[in-house]
Amino acid sequence: MTKTYDFIAIGAGSAGFNGARVARSLGKSVAIVDGARELGGLCILRGCMPSKTLLWSTDILHRAQKGKTFGLRIPSAKVNMAALQSRKQRIIGEFADFRMQQLQSGKYALYRSQARFLDPHTVELDDGLKLQAGSFLIATGSRVSVPPVPGLPETPYWTSDDVLALKRVPESVIMLGGGIVACELAQFLRRIGSRVIQIQRSPQILKETSPEAGAVVAQAFRDEGIELHTGTSLESVSRHGQQVEVRFVDLDSGRSRTVRARHLVNALGREPLTDGLALGAAGVELSATGRIRVNRWQQTTQPHIYAGGDVCGPHDIVHLAVAQGELAARHAAGVRGLRPVSTMPLLGVVFTSPAVARIGASERELRDAGTPHLTASYPFNDHGKSILMDECLGYVKVLAEPQRGRILGAEIVGPEAGELIHCFSGPLAMKATVFDILKAPWYHPTLAEILTYPLEEIAEQIAH
Repeated sequence: MTKTYDFIAIGAGSAGFNGARVARSLGKSVAIVDGARELGGLCILRGCMPSKTLLWSTDILHRAQKGKTFGLRIPSAKVNMAALQSRKQRIIGEFADFRMQQLQSGKYALYRSQARFLDPHTVELDDGLKLQAGSFLIATGSRVSVPPVPGLPETPYWTSDDVLALKRVPESVIMLGGGIVACELAQFLRRIGSRVIQIQRSPQILKETSPEAGAVVAQAFRDEGIELHTGTSLESVSRHGQQVEVRFVDLDSGRSRTVRARHLVNALGREPLTDGLALGAAGVELSATGRIRVNRWQQTTQPHIYAGGDVCGPHDIVHLAVAQGELAARHAAGVRGLRPVSTMPLLGVVFTSPAVARIGASERELRDAGTPHLTASYPFNDHGKSILMDECLGYVKVLAEPQRGRILGAEIVGPEAGELIHCFSGPLAMKATVFDILKAPWYHPTLAEILTYPLEEIAEQIAH
């Protein structure tokens, strides 16, 4: 049996659902195919929302444990894992239930199944049902990757999914990786009471950020008691009784090191999830990194088949996945006057403490491109509001072009960086200058007013 639709989304996450939603709003018949046990996508179920729910709780815990600093007597601030997970499940359940209501609204034909291509216009479901469409959107997301480290595939390890579902506080954990997920989870584990050993291959954690940002977070981690090793080469992973052993080389000294803990977390990255799709039968090609190759309209090498989200990249960020899915649906429907999804100004946030946020071009990118620019920064340890909050680590950095002062980028490391960085979103989108932003009022005492100090410094550099 074969059923036919105008538009089929394979995957019901951020890109898939929003592509389906837009296609339906344009009057198209739409099917959504997703074989996951739970529907909602990585962000809702196992990514952004559950992790930030837990991180918010442990941030409050950390502040409570510092009560004496604020003149407060809080005798015993400890985590209650059962209550922590109960709150997370309630919140995530509400998000997931709302998504299910949307999926089951009658606007879409929903198939709880895996799909594989038989030809460029036909997919087959698990029960043998065949679906055909004029256009497809592949939005199957990503999964945790397993790099070729000797012994890693054979050694039991946790992924981020397991850490987010913990029912007890682990005695000790080795965290493999120094990216965003690894750093957020390492600090979470340390704050609930685990001994944490973190091993990063690069010379700095959070290598996608500036060296200065990575250094500030690394110092905070060490201050909190995380045993952090950077600039390493993993040699082997093995199980010894109740413990996991990791051997690595310290690249600075050349010496081999061995660490042990009760548990191991593999946070060495994610890879596109394309297994089982039979993309070859559809004529869809992959890039060298395993992502689905797309053009600026999200079309794959088969023009009527689109891709969006983690499966094609280039960045695994929710708001970009949503935009890619929406663009694919509109382009497939023949909507005119479209613009490709722009990753610039690129906006990113790391929810560590201190948090890291950036938007637009980085100093390294401008330098490598030979782009003239002015730079100014200001530290949180010299700012009134952050001092009274006892949140003194980090800084605000602003990058601008040297003639008119147009904002090129900004980086914030410190309290509420993920919120503060949005003060630059509008100005960057509108190509505003430092002078434009300084025309706005900035209330005292607030964290936000710290942004004016590097802006004023750049304005003075231009004036002189």
